[in-house]
Amino acid sequence: MTLDFMVLAIMLVWIMVPGIAVFYSGFVPEKDVNRILFNSFLMFGIAGLLWVAIGFSASFEGNFLGIIGNFKHLFLSGIDLSSTFGTTGLPTSVYLLFQMMFAILTPALFLGAVASRARIKFIVLFVICWSLLIYYPLAHIVWSPSGFLAQLGVLDFAGGTVIHIDAGITAMILAIMLREPYKYNNEHAKGNTMWILMGTVLLWIGWYGFNAGSALQLNNQALNAFFTTTIAACSALIMWIILEDKYKSHVTVNGICTGSICGLVGVTPGTGYVTIWGAFIIGIISAIGSFYFMNYLKYKLHLNDYLDIFGCHGVSGIIGSIAVGLFATRSVNHNVITNGLFYGGGIKLLSIQILGAVFTIIFVSIMAIIIIVTLKKLFKNNIGIKRTINN
Repeated sequence: MTLDFMVLAIMLVWIMVPGIAVFYSGFVPEKDVNRILFNSFLMFGIAGLLWVAIGFSASFEGNFLGIIGNFKHLFLSGIDLSSTFGTTGLPTSVYLLFQMMFAILTPALFLGAVASRARIKFIVLFVICWSLLIYYPLAHIVWSPSGFLAQLGVLDFAGGTVIHIDAGITAMILAIMLREPYKYNNEHAKGNTMWILMGTVLLWIGWYGFNAGSALQLNNQALNAFFTTTIAACSALIMWIILEDKYKSHVTVNGICTGSICGLVGVTPGTGYVTIWGAFIIGIISAIGSFYFMNYLKYKLHLNDYLDIFGCHGVSGIIGSIAVGLFATRSVNHNVITNGLFYGGGIKLLSIQILGAVFTIIFVSIMAIIIIVTLKKLFKNNIGIKRTINN
């Protein structure tokens, strides 16, 4: 039963990659659609092979200073894929494939920030450098039992820091360094509502594999993750309708789709640690935070993140990661050593969660800037598209 459940979870997370491509394609001009689709699906080849070649070993095998694993198992040499991996209770092959889907999905999340700005060679080199210098260390730091944030007690059930804050901050740095500052002229971008809705459907379905699958077996934590994932998305969706009606005087399909994604992002780090009531609140505050950033603060900052990747994944990811310190409870998951603030645990877990979020923001920002500056010099500041992608 466990293996069947995990294979299904792997397939569901796989679906999220084309899902994010379809979702983003609904927001961009028609001329950029093929680039979004191409870049997203390209990640199966680039990030997928890199994970097998070096990523799994660097993330989960061995330990160096709580920051990175080892590089002794290139292309999985010396790894018994049929053996049980650590304390997961899963064959190494199954756990490897599940984590592989995350390593593929995360770059697909942020590449929309440069959909029409960077040529393919830049994209490939950036994703390789980003995986080696940002994603693998962060996965080890947060998810490996020997990672230093894991040792401090940072809780991230399914990827609030490793995936969503990571992708959001990376998208923001790409937008700042590779795009001109945004000049808002009260224009309304044309998009394809059907693509946005279908992308949301694929992502929401895939998110059950993303969140419930992170329990690594079909147990009470998985069922709780399934419920909290659903509740947070629903409450964020309704909150977005209320905000659009109040501040924009009309509600949109694009808006409620975006709101539901913000709820899904927000609950991800705590989905296996919080109650349904906690998920309900997390969905609401994630929607409020992301709505404010996307509709007001982004324009004041002139951030040219026209797919709102930071506004959605970054902002809601930060809110959700910190909210674990408020709503996590041992009654849901015995791995919660100290309850959140609202469950009598004081500020200890909240402080730890804030530390984890702040560290992720600083680490990803510094490393992304270094990678981009280096690649811009390599490309002699000419990273514009050299060829088009045809159907």
